[in-house]
Amino acid sequence: MKLIPVRWAKPVLVLAAMSVAASCSLPKVGPNKREIFAGSVQQEGDAFIVAVNDRVTRATAVVPALGFSDAFKNASPLTSDTIRPGDVLGLTVWENVDDGLLANEASNATILEEVQVDSAGFIFVPYAGRLRASGNTPDQLREVITARLEEQTPDPQVQVRRVAGDGSTVSLTGAVGGQGIYPIERPTRTLSTMLAQAGGVTIQPDIAEVTVIRGNQQGKVWYQDLFNHPELDIALRGGDRILVEEDTRSFTALGATNTQARVPFETQDLSALEAIAQVGGLISAASDPTGVFVFRNEPAEIAGLVLGRDDLQGAQRMVYVLNLTEPNGLFTARDFVIRDEDTLYVTEAPYAQWTKTISLISGGLTPLANLQTIAGS
Repeated sequence: MKLIPVRWAKPVLVLAAMSVAASCSLPKVGPNKREIFAGSVQQEGDAFIVAVNDRVTRATAVVPALGFSDAFKNASPLTSDTIRPGDVLGLTVWENVDDGLLANEASNATILEEVQVDSAGFIFVPYAGRLRASGNTPDQLREVITARLEEQTPDPQVQVRRVAGDGSTVSLTGAVGGQGIYPIERPTRTLSTMLAQAGGVTIQPDIAEVTVIRGNQQGKVWYQDLFNHPELDIALRGGDRILVEEDTRSFTALGATNTQARVPFETQDLSALEAIAQVGGLISAASDPTGVFVFRNEPAEIAGLVLGRDDLQGAQRMVYVLNLTEPNGLFTARDFVIRDEDTLYVTEAPYAQWTKTISLISGGLTPLANLQTIAGS
């Protein structure tokens, strides 16, 4: 067998390595720009690829609409003196005779320390019978009891006190300092004061969501908005259920970024630039700043605004392209809003693929270098 001279071996091996590199796919983090563009509808794909500009930014700037309905906002604060089912009352009755209906021999006053309002809103008072207490103030109930007893004893004097009870309570669960059931009292008649009574929220306030469930109605607001928009600090009602939880929105980061993961939102409004920063930024030796993509299933209404069409039906696959190297590229990325379940993908720079090719070639020449070293010794 005829051997190839050493001086010819290096060029032959270089050509062989380049042939191998050209005939097989080099390792990479995902598709490159050319492969992504090949999936566009213009090339018989099923995704609309759109370069992001100021118009696109405005059309896609949709953030979660949180708030309370008018039924929540128009409810007036409860009067703390109103008697409700579950309350406990204290009653005292003075009679203007020595031998009264209720009084004992030692005193003409009768004290009923604890009279509970039943679930139907009634109480029972001896000789006065079963009376509706719910919905009345203590003074109104006093007049009712007095009127009933006047038929039995002359000129009775009645005092009614609202002692305690669970007539108007709300339940607080989730990320609050103290979960439990709390009564609606004079200082805690609104949502923010009740949350303060429960120890406040235990998560980052910027991404805390507060949900109030009242019967078959439900409303949700950002915790911070209770202080920025006083009209959202609604009056509470007995039986309200309050849930505090962290924002559940997230996006997925893939490609040539420092972190590839499912990433939760850290602010109410998250821009593409903030999302890139949140995953550690671009990789200087591998990322292509001209190839930042956002993949999204866009509702037909918004997709129509972006594409200038009105014939779209259902959610559309949209691929938004950001070029950070353009004169206003960073401003555009700062204004472009990331939404829940978006996929942020950064392509590799051509230089990174070239570096991998050189590494493969230089790695293949290592045995030849060793051979030359032996031959020269």
